[in-house]
Amino acid sequence: MLALPDNPAPLLEQVAVRVGKMPYVRFDLNDYSVPHDHVRRGLTILADPQEVRIVDGSAVIALHPRCYDKGAQIEEPAHVQALVDQKRSARKHRATDRLVRAAPASQTLLMRAAERGENLGAITATLLRLLDRYGAGELQASICEALTRNVPHPNAVRLALDRRREERGAAPPVAAGLPAHVQARDRPVKPHALETYDQIKDCSDDNN
Repeated sequence: MLALPDNPAPLLEQVAVRVGKMPYVRFDLNDYSVPHDHVRRGLTILADPQEVRIVDGSAVIALHPRCYDKGAQIEEPAHVQALVDQKRSARKHRATDRLVRAAPASQTLLMRAAERGENLGAITATLLRLLDRYGAGELQASICEALTRNVPHPNAVRLALDRRREERGAAPPVAAGLPAHVQARDRPVKPHALETYDQIKDCSDDNN
């Protein structure tokens, strides 16, 4: 019989996996994180008794210590932070899109505010609150007025909104932040067809 080699062959498991919506791959009943830009892709896991390597082609994209628990999440802090940053950026993008669709002049205001080093996130949030309170038409007109005065700031927009409201003799708008269950209670109720009640009455008369 041949003698065993001095260096035993490494115990390496190779598993093909596919990343879903979240940047994790499942291996041996545990979830290991991957960079968020690798979601919905096929990857390969190379695991030995000490570590789990996740590769995309020939590139190693994640390296984790192997876990022998069940249902654990093994995460690389950089992966998690990148995912948080990406989600925060997506929320800001959606908010800006909504604002620009409602009041196109807001895009110019944001550009000029950026040139002055202003906080665009805070400006966007303030303009969205003004949009909810005054409406798209009034916000658009007031932003144009602020830009004409070369003051690309929400305070100038708010002053223009208040002035226009006073000129119309309108009362100050009130933002009503009602809880969801109260809003649901105030939804319009669709009435039933009256013919149903006629049928019930006819049945009652027949029984008599």
